Amino acid sequence: MSRGGYGGALSTPVRGVTGGQQGQRAGSPRAKGRSTGGKHRSGFYLYLTAGTLASLLFLLPLAWAVLRSFMPENLVTQAPSGADFSHLTTANYSGLITGNDILHYTLNSLLVACGTGLLTAIVATMAGYGFARFRFRGSGVVFALVLATLMVPFQALLTPLFLEMHSLRLTNSLLGLALFYTTFNLPFGVFVMRNTFLQIPWELSEAAAVDGASTTRTLVSVLRPLVVPGIATTVLYAFLFSWTEFVGALTFLTTQGLYTLPLALLNMEYGSVGQVNFGFLEAGAVIAMVPCVLLYIGLQRFYIRGLMSGVVKG
Repeated sequence: MSRGGYGGALSTPVRGVTGGQQGQRAGSPRAKGRSTGGKHRSGFYLYLTAGTLASLLFLLPLAWAVLRSFMPENLVTQAPSGADFSHLTTANYSGLITGNDILHYTLNSLLVACGTGLLTAIVATMAGYGFARFRFRGSGVVFALVLATLMVPFQALLTPLFLEMHSLRLTNSLLGLALFYTTFNLPFGVFVMRNTFLQIPWELSEAAAVDGASTTRTLVSVLRPLVVPGIATTVLYAFLFSWTEFVGALTFLTTQGLYTLPLALLNMEYGSVGQVNFGFLEAGAVIAMVPCVLLYIGLQRFYIRGLMSGVVKG
């Protein structure tokens, strides 16, 4: 065979091996890892961008409210401009604190809101434990009736509730107002706590009973650490409801010294001739939102887990 023939015969396998090596390199784990890592990085940057935009969407109104609360009352009602930020002052806050005793009304709201959250959490935890662990005839119907009360606005029951609380001497009382708020927060709290207890394996309660623990001891010592997300959700919901509620407080409180923060801010916003003081309004709104923001940040991780109770089985 000619020399050229050997050259032609040898050239084809060489090209075939080279092409195979290139195919192996292209499909190697290292190349796949680089492509997968690039996809992960692009997804991370996309998630980071979307999260940043969503955070700005919620934070900018809060930051704007805080800045406006430091502006004089005559500038708050005008169109905003860059020169307004050179006239920042604490006159609105000092006027609320010294001239209107805003801290006293804030303390009233804190007492009512904390009492409502604590009482709602205790009663809802015991009721949720009962509905989840004890089966009795008509338990489903009773639980359905509890949930049905969520569809009844308390404003429709203000008149009979006022008459009942007046007969019990609970009107014009912070304790009575806290009991009123607890009543209308219990259905949601019972629903959350029942679903939270249903997620806990029944074997834990059986093991505690074998060790001699009573029902109360099992609930307090064994199950309580596991239902913290549900308790946090119940407390947060009840606190926010009672902290911002206005109509019930206006109905049941008649003495100005017992007013909660929403009622006090309504009086402070208006002057003697009915003119709105928008500076006090902005500063009061900031004072009112601070406890809500701090409480939500502190209980956020428990709150999300508590809302998801019962959604995923297993």
